[in-house]
Amino acid sequence: MRDERTPASVDDRLAARLGLLRTERGWSLEELSKRTGVSRSTLSRLERGELSPTTAVLGHLCTVYGRTMSRLLMEVEGEPPQLVRSARQPVWRDERSGFVRRSVSPPHPGLRAELVEGTLDAGAVVSYENAPVPGVEQHIWVLEGTVEITVDAIAHTLHAGDCLRFRLHGPSRFHCPGPQRVRYAVLIVLP
Repeated sequence: MRDERTPASVDDRLAARLGLLRTERGWSLEELSKRTGVSRSTLSRLERGELSPTTAVLGHLCTVYGRTMSRLLMEVEGEPPQLVRSARQPVWRDERSGFVRRSVSPPHPGLRAELVEGTLDAGAVVSYENAPVPGVEQHIWVLEGTVEITVDAIAHTLHAGDCLRFRLHGPSRFHCPGPQRVRYAVLIVLP
């Protein structure tokens, strides 16, 4: 029998973690709303597990909490093993935007790098207003399809096999122009 105090799903554990991060800082929902630009009611529903966050909302929250998305998701997964079999790699989906994120090598407290696989449906756009951690280094290697990535107001079109690397200090945008989805690997290195 499951312990009722332990959230069962990743979404439930994420909701609990978001609530804890806010209360650790002594912020009200109103204060968090001002800092993120996300409505108070949406934040409340997220923390109660009534709503799954979109990529954009999770990006806003990661920015104010000073975490990469991978690190936040790792915090709800528990201690990652040294070897991560494909079937055990955490997957997070934003059905609304058509974005799927697989933590290939989940972050670890003692390590600075992580590897993520992303897929975007044709026509999908994912935008981040700020870097979750200013100066975070990213290497994006396209495995299949085409993606347009905008960093520092410069758009880069990448095709299968291309790699873009940069340090992120501001907004970024990922767009899959199609006609098929794009699949890419992201190497993230914390400063």
